[in-house]
Amino acid sequence: MDLVPALEEPLQQPLKSVLGPATAKVMAEHLGLLTVGDLLHHYPRRYEERGQLTHLADLPMDEHVTVVAQVADARLHSFASAKAPRGRGQRLEVTITDGSGRLQLVFFGAGVHKPHKELLPGTRAMFAGKVSVFNRRLQLAHPAYELLRGDPDEAGESVETWAGALIPIYPATAKLESWKIGKALQTVLPTAQEAVDPLPDSLRQGRGLVPLPEALLKIHRPHTKADIEDARARLKWDEAFVLQVALARRRHADAQLPAVPRKPTPDGLLSSFDARLPFTLTDGQQRVSREIFDDLATDHPMHRLLQGEVGSGKTMVALRAMLAVVDAGGQAAMLAPTEVLAQQHHRSVVEMMGELAEGGMLGGAERATKVVLLTGSMGAAARRHALLDLTTGEAGIVIGTHALIEDKVRFHDLGLVVVDEQHRFGVEQRDALRGKGKQPPHLLVMTATPIPRTVAMTVFGDLETSVLDQLPAGRSPIASHVVPAADKPHFLARAWERVREEVGNGHQAYVVCPRIGDEEDDPKKAAKKKSSESPEDAAEKRPPLAVLDVADQLSKGPLSGLKVEVLHGRMQPDDKDAVMRRFAAGETDVLVATTVIEVGVNVPNATVMVIMDADRFGVSQLHQLRGRVGRGSAPGLCLLVSEMPEASAARQRLNAVAATLDGFELSRIDLEQRREGDVLGQAQSGARTSLRMLAVIEDEEIIAEAREEATAVVAADPELTSLPGLRTALDALLDEEREQYLEKG
Repeated sequence: MDLVPALEEPLQQPLKSVLGPATAKVMAEHLGLLTVGDLLHHYPRRYEERGQLTHLADLPMDEHVTVVAQVADARLHSFASAKAPRGRGQRLEVTITDGSGRLQLVFFGAGVHKPHKELLPGTRAMFAGKVSVFNRRLQLAHPAYELLRGDPDEAGESVETWAGALIPIYPATAKLESWKIGKALQTVLPTAQEAVDPLPDSLRQGRGLVPLPEALLKIHRPHTKADIEDARARLKWDEAFVLQVALARRRHADAQLPAVPRKPTPDGLLSSFDARLPFTLTDGQQRVSREIFDDLATDHPMHRLLQGEVGSGKTMVALRAMLAVVDAGGQAAMLAPTEVLAQQHHRSVVEMMGELAEGGMLGGAERATKVVLLTGSMGAAARRHALLDLTTGEAGIVIGTHALIEDKVRFHDLGLVVVDEQHRFGVEQRDALRGKGKQPPHLLVMTATPIPRTVAMTVFGDLETSVLDQLPAGRSPIASHVVPAADKPHFLARAWERVREEVGNGHQAYVVCPRIGDEEDDPKKAAKKKSSESPEDAAEKRPPLAVLDVADQLSKGPLSGLKVEVLHGRMQPDDKDAVMRRFAAGETDVLVATTVIEVGVNVPNATVMVIMDADRFGVSQLHQLRGRVGRGSAPGLCLLVSEMPEASAARQRLNAVAATLDGFELSRIDLEQRREGDVLGQAQSGARTSLRMLAVIEDEEIIAEAREEATAVVAADPELTSLPGLRTALDALLDEEREQYLEKG
C-alpha cells in the first residue's frame, strides 16, 4: 500500500515556532494542540452576536462557561477580616446582565483593583469562569474577562476587531480562555491560505463546496451566519471523505489478497448437523448464512460484520459457517474476549454438535471433527494436546481467547476466523491470526451491540454488514421495569420476592452489580476511584454497590435459604468455570455477578435479572445484560434498580431501556446521549477524535455519499497518485487515528 509522497503541509509546523514556547505548552497540555493545523481545526463551539446576548438564566452549574454580557452595577465593599483586621479587606461585586437574567461576579483582595477601574456600568465584555451558587444566586468568583470595545481604533486589541459581527466561543479550559484561543488563531489564520485541499476538484465543485482555505477563514472569522454554514458543510465533507477513503483503501487492499475458496461439500458435516437440529432456522439466519456461504466460495477473503440482536442466534450462524469450512478441508477458529465466554462457547458448540464433535473418539460420528478449547490458563498437558490437534488438523474447530494468536499456535490449514464482540480486538491481533493460514483466512466478525448504520459505515467501514433482527421461535419476550429504590423502598422488597417466586417455580436469577467489592481495601485505588467519580456519583456520596457485599446481604436477608454464588473477573479461571457450570446445571439459584456475564452467557433456565445501580451502566450495556434472560420458553423479567431521582437524566435513560427491546433504537438513544468520540472509541484512549465537525447520527447522508465517492476514487486510483492533497490528509488521519479507527476492523 505504498503511496506517492504527500505534499509538504505548512500546517504541520509546530505551534511553539509561531506562538512561542509558553503559549504552545499550555495549548499542548490542556487541549492537545501541537501544530498550526491542530489549532486551525479547533473550531468554535458556538458564536455570540454583537447585538444578541446569551441567556444567563440557562447557565449550567459547576461548568466552565464563557458569556458575553453588559455590566449593570459595580460596588466595592470594605470589611474586616483576619488578614485585614482594620476593615481594609475589599470585595468587588459586579452585576452583569444579558436581558434574560443577571449574574453576580465577585473579586477579592488585591484582585479588585483592575476590574474596579475597568468594569464600569454599561461596559460590555466576555467573562469566563466556573458557575457556582452563593446565597441562592448564581455567581462567578474571580472570572477572567476581556473587554469588548465597539471601536476597533481604540487602544488595546479588541475581540470584535477580528471577530467581525460574530464572536466565536471556543471549547476552552480554566487555564485557556476562549479569547486567548481566539488571539492565537488570529496569529495562525494567515497560514490557512496555504492549507492543502484534500478534496478532488471535481467532487468539491460538483457539490458546491468552498475551498478549504476559505472554509477555515469563515469558520474562525465569519461575517454572517451563511459563512458559518458554508464552512461547516465543507469541513464535514473533509472529515467524512478522508475517513471513507482510508476505509475504502483498506477494503481495496483486502480484495487483492488471495484466499482459498471454501465451498461446503454436499452430505458433509454441515448437512449432518442441520439434520440433527430440533428446530427450523429463522428466515434471517438462512439469509445471512447464504450471504456468508457466497463470500466463503470466493477467492479473496470474506470480511463480514454480523450484527445480531441479543439472542438472535448469531452463534448458530457462525457455527454453520465453521462447519462449512471444515467440510471444505479447512479449520475454523473462534476468538472470544474472555475466558468465561470462550468456555461458554466451547460448551454450547459441543452440545449443539453432539457426536459430530467427537472426531477420532470412540462413539464419534463418521463425519465428526474435534472441537478444542485453548485459553491462557490451561494446564501444560491439556495445552500441548490441543496444540498438537491443531497442527495435525485433527481439530477442525478451535475456540479460545487471545491465546490463539500466540506464536506457538500452528494450524494445519486455517480457513475461517470468527471474532466475537469485535470492538474488543485490535487489528494487530486480527492480522496476527491472518498470518497463520496458508493464505489469509476468511473473517466473520460478530457483535451483539446493535450499531446505527452510520457508525457501521465509519467504525466498521471496511467490512460488509449482515444483520440478524429476528428472534428464534420459542424465545420469550422480556418485561423490563425501573425499581425506584430511593422513592419507593417497598418496590425493592417486592423485587426480591419476585426472585424467590421465580426460583420457587424452578427457575434461576442473576443479580448484577457495578463493582466487585474488595477494591476499597487498597487506599490508592480508593483515592483514584474518588478522583474519577462522576458528578452524579459525587452527589450520591456513596460508592457503587458491590458483588461481595450484595451477595452477603442477600444470603443473610431477603434471599436466605437460596443457593447464592458470586462471579467476577478477578476470580481464578477454574473457579469461574466451576461457578458457571453449576449455574448452567441448575445447581445455583442466584448468581451475583459483575458485567462478566454481559455477552454470550447462555442459561435458558434463568428468567429474572436484577441490575443494582442500573444508572451506572450505559444503555447498550443494560440491553446486553438484559439479553441473558428470556432465552428459554419462560418469559424473562429485568428489574433496573436505581436510587437516582425521577427527574434525573439517568432515570430517563433507564425509562428508555425499559420502554423498548429494540437494540437499534437504544443504540441511537445511546449515541445521542454521548459524544461521537466516545462511540468511536476515543474515551478510553484519551486521543482527540478526528470527527470534530461531523455528527454521526445527524450527518448520515453525508457519510453515505462520502462512502460512495471514496469507493469510486480508490477504484480509479488506489495509490491516489493524482491526488497528493488527499494523500496528505490521509497521512494526518492515519497518524492520529491509526488505532482509533482503521484498527477497529
